[in-house]
Amino acid sequence: MAPSTEHLLFVFMPQLLTGMAVNFKIAAIALLLGLTLGVPLAVARLGGGATGTVASALIGLLRAAPTFVVMFFLFNVIAKDAKIFGYAIALSGVMTVALSLVPYAAAYVADNGLEALQQLRKGAPLAALLFVPNIGRSFFVLVMSSSAGAAIGVGEGIAVILREAERMPTTNDKFVLFAIGVACFGIALQTGFFMINLLKHRIGKLLAHHGTQAKDAD
Repeated sequence: MAPSTEHLLFVFMPQLLTGMAVNFKIAAIALLLGLTLGVPLAVARLGGGATGTVASALIGLLRAAPTFVVMFFLFNVIAKDAKIFGYAIALSGVMTVALSLVPYAAAYVADNGLEALQQLRKGAPLAALLFVPNIGRSFFVLVMSSSAGAAIGVGEGIAVILREAERMPTTNDKFVLFAIGVACFGIALQTGFFMINLLKHRIGKLLAHHGTQAKDAD
């Protein structure tokens, strides 16, 4: 049976938007944990020495960690009733996906955080502000990457689309659902990227204006 307009509007769309909210939740958790881990690593790299070398090696490992491998490791290897020091560490599907994205988030934060710290050290706080839109961009990349959760049954947006598509009798009906899903994700993500680019452009203009003033002062 082909999906009716009422079904698409009042059943599928609410489920899709709820699933998309899960994507954003996963990305927010991953980015928060990435900041918690990445900022200290950036500070350590800036300091140099043995600590900086260790931090650089760790960042390299985080950068190379495959998200799917980490996700399936957490999902399949850690027992659902596992405990550490008597405390349960069972992971929900959302946390499993979020943790699998932390290596990417932490490495990205560390790389951009180091650049920001170096700019601050040079006395260029405006250039260091580019850290903000860069981190904002990584958030939306994490939103897109969080769709990997569909592989382990997390009820995010892509999983909602796939589940509903299985009920559709024809390929055309499936295409309609996928088109709606692509449009919803596309609008949300492109709006986010547009706002990030706008902020980055604004900071760039401030940098250019500041540079012109510095030349005039000389």
